[in-house]
Amino acid sequence: MTPSPSEIPSVPSAPAPAAPHIAVVGPADADPELYELARETGRLIALRGAVVVCGGLGGVMEAAARGAREGGGASLGILPGEDRGTANPYLTMAVASGLGELRNGLLVSTADAVVAVGGSWGTLSELALALRSGKPAICIAGWSVVDRGGAPVDGVAGAASPAEAVAAIFARLAGAAVA
Repeated sequence: MTPSPSEIPSVPSAPAPAAPHIAVVGPADADPELYELARETGRLIALRGAVVVCGGLGGVMEAAARGAREGGGASLGILPGEDRGTANPYLTMAVASGLGELRNGLLVSTADAVVAVGGSWGTLSELALALRSGKPAICIAGWSVVDRGGAPVDGVAGAASPAEAVAAIFARLAGAAVA
């Protein structure tokens, strides 16, 4: 459901150059519950002065960008194709990468941390890339990454809510130990 131009809040001012960039990743076909979780996550990230980075399309990506806008912040969408016209209407900026699914690596390398909302195969790849890069990763209502014995893999933390996830990400970025 695409909003009319009058329903979209104005574009926020540019964030400080050193503002943290937090990726919010998840499925393009998010159900209403995941959409609202991602929207609130984007809003809370923006309220802390960080930039929301996403894949730029629909579902979780749109919801996170929408939340960022509603929180007065900025969002950057890294699109898989070559047409910026495919970007969701809530983005502040869009990059047409032309990389297809390989854009997941560019998205993760652009971000300082990753919050996954829900789960799809692309989301799992973004979590893996974040872990390989040593970046904090938190999941809300999504993947639970375990080893062969069923024990949780170090590095991916679960969160029960957007507030918990955002607090944990910022604590990790500040160097604090998070359970």
